[in-house]
Amino acid sequence: MLEDILAKKNIVDPDVLEKATEIRNKKNGESKRPIAKILYDDLGVDRDAVLREVVPYYAIPHIDIEEEELDEEEIKFISEFLEEEISHEDKVKMIENKLIPYKIENRGGIRTLMLLTADPLQPKLKEIGENLPIENFEICYTPVGNIEKIYKKVHKRQNEMDDLMQDIEFEEEIDADEFQTEEVDQEELEREISDSALIQFADALLEEAVRDGASDIHVIPIDENTTEYKLRIDGDLHTYYKQDNIRPEAIAAVFKDKTQGVNRFEKEEAQDGFIQKYVDDQLIRYRVSIMPIVSRSFQRKLESVVIRVLDDRKVITDIRKIGLLPRAFEDFNKAINSPSGIVIITGPTGSGKSTTLVAALHEIMNPKLNVLTVEDPVEYMIEGARQLKLSNKMGFNEAMRSILRHDPDVVLVGEMRDKESATIAIKLANTGHLTFSTLHTNDAPSAVSRLYKMGIEPFLIANSIKLVMAQRLVKTLCDNCKREIENVDKEMAREIGFTEEEIEQTTFYEPVGCKKCTEGWKGRTAIMEALYFDEKVRREIIDSKENIDEDRLRQLGRKNGMLSLREAGKVRIQEGVTTMQEVLATTIEN
Repeated sequence: MLEDILAKKNIVDPDVLEKATEIRNKKNGESKRPIAKILYDDLGVDRDAVLREVVPYYAIPHIDIEEEELDEEEIKFISEFLEEEISHEDKVKMIENKLIPYKIENRGGIRTLMLLTADPLQPKLKEIGENLPIENFEICYTPVGNIEKIYKKVHKRQNEMDDLMQDIEFEEEIDADEFQTEEVDQEELEREISDSALIQFADALLEEAVRDGASDIHVIPIDENTTEYKLRIDGDLHTYYKQDNIRPEAIAAVFKDKTQGVNRFEKEEAQDGFIQKYVDDQLIRYRVSIMPIVSRSFQRKLESVVIRVLDDRKVITDIRKIGLLPRAFEDFNKAINSPSGIVIITGPTGSGKSTTLVAALHEIMNPKLNVLTVEDPVEYMIEGARQLKLSNKMGFNEAMRSILRHDPDVVLVGEMRDKESATIAIKLANTGHLTFSTLHTNDAPSAVSRLYKMGIEPFLIANSIKLVMAQRLVKTLCDNCKREIENVDKEMAREIGFTEEEIEQTTFYEPVGCKKCTEGWKGRTAIMEALYFDEKVRREIIDSKENIDEDRLRQLGRKNGMLSLREAGKVRIQEGVTTMQEVLATTIEN
């Protein structure tokens, strides 16, 4: 038995083996774990000493890079396989599990990928290998130090991130019990905070998020010595990396040190700040939100960090590229070219409202106009506009009250958040200024009810608003790998609004996944519901007084050619851009 081999070679003391057996036999879901894995994961036995004896027992190949130095061709293969042959998600999984694509061998006409790992007993490895674009694979063992060595060599050809992960990952393990005191040892914490590898890691993460097209970075403490990093790409969070053996307090402090406007030593209040950093010769801004969270150990003061990536290169300056369908484009263009009135974009956080408003401003701006913006916070720099800087001395509402004295022609109000800001925005619109703003409502007609509930009179709503447009973002299919659906779910199609004839005439697709996308998706596009305020809509609002009838407003809009969000999504399905499931998940029936 393996236990006898380990004991005979004095690798493990008999009492430690006995303890490992007890853990394995506990009826708590761990009964399937190998004794070897319990020894080095739970009981601190030297991993490599155990695995050197284990791999022959399980017939796992043992490859020692010290005996077989990597040549340039092998380094190139590893780098290109990670960067070009597999999807971003698979690359992340391989890095998380310290799995390296070593080489491909032809065995009897079958291409077999050799995968190097320092922990061949991980149950996840088989699943990862099966998902790779290769006929066959073989798990091979190499010591932890060799994994680090390979990443350092590949580093010359690849992003610095992978190397930095290894620099930090393989440091000496920290005993969580050591820190179950009233306060974390501050001197020890400071040493970790000043660790150059950790600082470089934080910088590399900020850069990698930009290069991967992420909108947000999440830094999440999992337990006393583990932190998880996630990137939001195309609206979904994807686990990027899990970092062990570094205290989350140190990681949070590193990001705080990089952030202007926050106090590193404040750990019990929410804080907001920003980072500016050049990435590939482009100045990138990051908006940082830090919040205290509950820990299993009440003595520890852990914090969650969320970083919004603000890349001005992503600003859309042409309204023809924001995804408007023909009738919505016509109504929107007419509204934003009015000399006065208010244009309102509605939708939840992350639905692209700011992108649409910025595109609208670029459409109408010229040197003859004084364009002012009041946003908290400012998301994108808009050339040609004066973007007011808010502070403790001039808050959002103070800026709104002062803006009329600054001779504006066009005003962008980041959000009508209460009666005061809504009243000023409406006043601007009714006094000859073109005004843009946002609201959080489910659809276009409900924006009218929302303003009334804020305290705005119906006649002011009717006479000031030019257009209300609700929008959502739906994920778009990767053109390289999307697959036609053979058996269409007709019930789902009917729920979206397809007729039997349309179902027969439409080609429906589903995501697959390839090296050019993320799980079959690549980017997002907007779907819009644009309610233009013509005379009939205005009269309906004025006549309804306090009894705003959203259904009646919706009917009037549809008579004028307005598509609901779901109907706009249906068009995107017919174009082969997205899926039925995505449209149903993103819209509500109205």
